[in-house]
This record gives sequence, C-alpha cells and structure tokens, in this order.
Amino acid sequence: MKVNKAYAGAYSALGSAFEYFNDDCGYEQWSQYLIEKLRLLNAGSNGIDIGCGNGYFTRALYKAGYAVTGLDISPQMLSTATELAARGRVKADFVLQDITKLNLNFKPDFAVAVNDCINYIPPEKLKTAFARVYKCLKNGGIFIFDVSSEHKLRHIVGSNLFARDFEDATLLWFNTLSDNKVDMEITVFTRLPDGKYSRADERQTQYIHTEENITEVLQSVGFSVTAEGHLGGDKTERINFICKKL
Repeated sequence: MKVNKAYAGAYSALGSAFEYFNDDCGYEQWSQYLIEKLRLLNAGSNGIDIGCGNGYFTRALYKAGYAVTGLDISPQMLSTATELAARGRVKADFVLQDITKLNLNFKPDFAVAVNDCINYIPPEKLKTAFARVYKCLKNGGIFIFDVSSEHKLRHIVGSNLFARDFEDATLLWFNTLSDNKVDMEITVFTRLPDGKYSRADERQTQYIHTEENITEVLQSVGFSVTAEGHLGGDKTERINFICKKL
C-alpha cells in the first residue's frame, strides 16, 4: 500500500477508530441492503468499495462471495482496514485512491461508496468524480452510493455538537453550517496503556448535494439513475443512488 503525503491528514484523528465510534449506524442492515441490491441487479462478482474507511463493507461483501478492493484517501483508515481484514481472514486489497483521480488497472463490475463519501466532494469536483467512476466500470456496471440529505445536513448535523464517550475513547464533534456546507471540528481522546489520554484533532467539510443536482450530474456522464430515500418525504436523512453505466 503506497502512501501519498497529500493525504497524510485525512481522517488522521478518526482513522483507526472510525468503526468503533460508528457502531450504532446499522452496519449489518446496511451491508445486507447493498448485497441484496447487487444480487437483484446481477452486478457481477468483482467490485470496488470507494471511501472504504476501516473496511466494514469491503469485508461484508467479501463474505457474501464478492471479490472487492477497498479504496480510501486516508492511510490511517487503510492501515486499520488491512488489519481488520487479516484478523477476519478476508482476502481483500486496500489501495490509496482519491475518487476524483480514480485510476485502476482493472475494470470492476460494480462500485459502492457508502456512508457519506460523496458528501466530502466539493460541488465543482462532483462531475469529475462521477466521470472517473463511469470510466473505470465495465459496460453495464453498477454504481451504488448514498448521501446525507440536505435536510439532515441543514437541520440535524449543521451547527450542532455531538459526543460519544466510551471507556477507552471519547469523540467530540462540533459542526458549523454555512451556505451549502458543514465545517466539522473533531477531537478524539484515546486512553493509553498508562491510563493517560492522547488527543488528536482534525477538520472536515461535508457539502450539501441535492438529489436533483446529483441525478443531473450522473446522467450527464452517462449513468442511468434511480434514487431511494431511507425515510421518504422532505425529511429523508439519507438518499441512496443506484446507477448503471449505459
């Protein structure tokens, strides 16, 4: 796994504990949703997990019979993903990649990008990212991803404080909503073997992408698109996009 210095700060604080702090987000049900959709769409057996993080969905897809390569911009995320995959006897490759510069030496049958990956892409780079995914897929390839909705980022996440406290780690997450983005300041305290705590800080930005704009951009690069909201109506918190390379 090659490490690009340009990504050295990406998820530097959360990289080794992302799944740990997100244990309440319904990973198992979410992975089953992906697996069911891929099977219904006859998506093929070889895929990529874009923004794989610590690799939960990569591992889940592998255990369901798929050959999957996990991609992420964070060396810390990929280091933990590699360790967890080895621990679970999952034979998956993990590669440092930026979706806006996606470049593979093979053509996957499908791509997934789960848990807000697309929200981290600035609006001016969205078309480039989707075009890169389109180009890398086989003809007829499937692309499944989700975004946190405008309602969620404006009214639930934006300008709010969240905290998670465990016996050996604490997460503090401060958000500031401005225009069409949410700036996030994240602090992680981790307990050391001697009982002291280390502190790590980082900043992230998530961008608000509307369903209409995403659909328009996807179609402009050649995808057919279906969108599914988790809750439905104007207060949908997450929207799933199911795309096919025409």
